[in-house]
Order: sequence, then C-alpha cells, then structure tokens
Amino acid sequence: MTGIDADWSAVAEEVDEYGCALLPRLLTTRECADIAALYDEPDRFRATIDMARYRFGRGQYRYFRDPFPEPVSWLRAALYPHLLPIARDWTARLGRDERWPDTLDEWLDECHEAGQTRPTPILLRYEEGDWNALHRDLYGDKVFPLQVVINLNEPGVDHTGGEFLLVEQRPRAQSRGTATLLPQGHGLVFTTRDRPVRSARGWSASPVRHGVSVIRSGRRHTLGLVFHDAA
Repeated sequence: MTGIDADWSAVAEEVDEYGCALLPRLLTTRECADIAALYDEPDRFRATIDMARYRFGRGQYRYFRDPFPEPVSWLRAALYPHLLPIARDWTARLGRDERWPDTLDEWLDECHEAGQTRPTPILLRYEEGDWNALHRDLYGDKVFPLQVVINLNEPGVDHTGGEFLLVEQRPRAQSRGTATLLPQGHGLVFTTRDRPVRSARGWSASPVRHGVSVIRSGRRHTLGLVFHDAA
C-alpha cells in the first residue's frame, strides 16, 4: 500500500462541487492484482450477487466475509477519518441530526447495535458487455454519506469502457451526469446518497445515484469500500 497523502482540502472542495473526487494511487499494481485474484476464492465472501437476476445491470459482485484481506481493512480504517470532516460538514449544512464517532470501529459498533451486522466491502467483476445500473448503497438506517471505489485493472489495457457514472438530480432542473475513468489503483470518493446544494432557503439535499458504463472489451475488477454495514 502506498499510503494516503491526498490534498484533503482539495478533495473536499471537489466533492462539494461534483459529488465525487479522484484520489491518488491507493494500491500498487501488485496489490491490485492480488485483490482481483481473490474473486476466484469464493470462501472469502459471504454472498455473490448476479446483477442481471435482480435487474441491477449485468455482471457479478461479491461481498467480503470478515476478516477481510489486510489491504481492505487498512484502507477502510485509514480513509474514514479523512472523510469524516466532510460528512460532518454536510450534515451540519443540511440540518440533520446524524452523528458519526471519531473512529470506524466505533461507528461500526453503532451499526451492529442497530442490527446492521453484515459486512459491505465489495469486489466486483465486469466482463465485456457488463454494466452497473444507477443506484445507491444504503443497506439500512445507519448511513455514512461517502464511499470509495478503486479500479484494480488498467484502463485501455485490461479493459475499455467501464467509466464510473454519477448522476445528480438537481432541484428544479434536469439531472447532471459526471463520468470518471479511474486509473489503476486510484480511488474515487463519492456521495452515497446526496450532497448539499445552495437553495433559496439555505441548503437542500440533491439526490445522487452512481453506476458503471458498459465494458466495451476486456475485464474490470473494482473494490468498493462502504463505511456502514448492512442489515
């Protein structure tokens, strides 16, 4: 792992503006390959989802079983305190009474006490023609408003297509879309459900959904880090 040395002030500004922000490289090429290879070890996962079966798109993803591979555990715990100030700022602007403790372990304890006990780190595999429908990863009443996705393959070499999509439903206006092609090993932080936008009465919540465009060729693996567990 390369460490997390992002300019977090700049990240916060970009997430404020667009609902997402590209992060520096979080995993080495070897770490990306090692995590992607875990997809073929089903015992490491608690569930496998066929997206076409549930009309989520086309492709497949698996939820990791606890304990997670070390890079997954480390990244989730290391990213949380950097995302926490953004989350707290957003909930203050929106006048919500949500609170998140200083550490991920404390927050997950609160999720578990509320009945959200199933781990949510995800490993996704997309083949040619696969795609992910626009959605939000909520899983229960306890929600952390930001999450991170990491591309484990090299765009233009391992796959073409597969851009990360973010669609924001703007107040009294048509929706706005953002497409991001993630370099291998880099993360993208994005809003889980909405973001604060200025309105005539101060601030309002602008709903956001995310997905993945069609894989034109090759194979793409993605690591998804959600910071709340599932009911």
